Formats: sequence, C-alpha cells, structure tokens
Amino acid sequence: MIKGSEMRRADYAVDKLFIDRWSPRAMSGEELSEPELMALFEAARWAPSSNNNQPWRILYARRSGKHWPVFFDLLGDSNKRWADKAAALLVFISKKTFDNGKPSITHSYDTGAAWVSLALQGVLKGYVVHGMQGFNYERAREILKIPEEFNVEAMAAVGKPGNLADLPEDIQKRETPNARRPVQDSVREGPFGF
Repeated sequence: MIKGSEMRRADYAVDKLFIDRWSPRAMSGEELSEPELMALFEAARWAPSSNNNQPWRILYARRSGKHWPVFFDLLGDSNKRWADKAAALLVFISKKTFDNGKPSITHSYDTGAAWVSLALQGVLKGYVVHGMQGFNYERAREILKIPEEFNVEAMAAVGKPGNLADLPEDIQKRETPNARRPVQDSVREGPFGF
C-alpha cells in the first residue's frame, strides 16, 4: 500500500502519520480479528468530546458476520464496486443531545474526532480505512433501527491492504493519495475572508 508521505509534502512540520493517512480502496478480503477491530474502536473511545459527552456510536458488520449483507446493501453502487473486500463496514452515528436532554451543538464535530482517531489508529496498524458518504442514510436509519435522537453521519470500510490490480480499472487510476489545498486557503486569523 502506498503511504501518503511517498507522494505528498507538508508545508509545515507535522508528524508523518497525518501525511500517510489517505483513503485507499484496495483491500484483501482478509478478516480482522475481533481484537484488531476493537483496537480501532478503542482509539475512537479516547477522542476529545465536549463536556465528555461522547455522542458517537459505531454500528458495524464483520465480513463473515450475519449483518454484512445488510450493511453492504446500504452502500451506493460506486462503493459496492470495491468495498466487497473490506473486513468490516462501519456506520458512525451521533447523539444530538446530552443525557439530560439538552441539545449537543458539537455532536457531529465530536463524532468526527472519534472517526479520525479510528482512522489514524488504522494507519498505525497498516490497515485500509476509507470513509464514505456514498450510502443510503434514510435506509440506514430504518434498517439499523437508529432512533431519531441520533444523526447518521457516515460509513467507513476497514480492511487489510489488497492488490491494486484487483480493483476495477477505472478505480485503479484514482487509487493514489490526493493533494490538499494550502493551509492559507483554509485558515484565517480574524473574521471570515475566504
């Protein structure tokens, strides 16, 4: 698997981990053991959270498990073309309130922190971790019985690296770490000025 740092360069000094993280699609189809998968969830567990609310929940299906067909069927057709070799499919959801019922303004933000913690742990372990918005959100809510007080955020495919040649040809051409816009195009001191 290509490491992002083989093709990307940071403009400022950051740990190589951040440059190496990208979203490959080539996976082997090999299972992740339960401890391997749980280590990813453990990393998500320690993400920062407003008032320690921890609004994230992660629903998942293992490739060999009985829930796999249900989760796989939620994917859009373009993601089904490559995610069939994932070891697990994950659905990230966030609780929109605190336990006392007050609104949690940062529920999505905090769940994003849990996602990136999981993704970075995956990079450290040498796994493929690919986040997706290409799935049926309404159907996920219905089929997975997600209560209204939760927001359906995203899905992810996780697995061990596979062979690029096993991907459809058009996807193979895109299977490379992408660039990012310069920091100055995303950050401003003071008021909005983009």
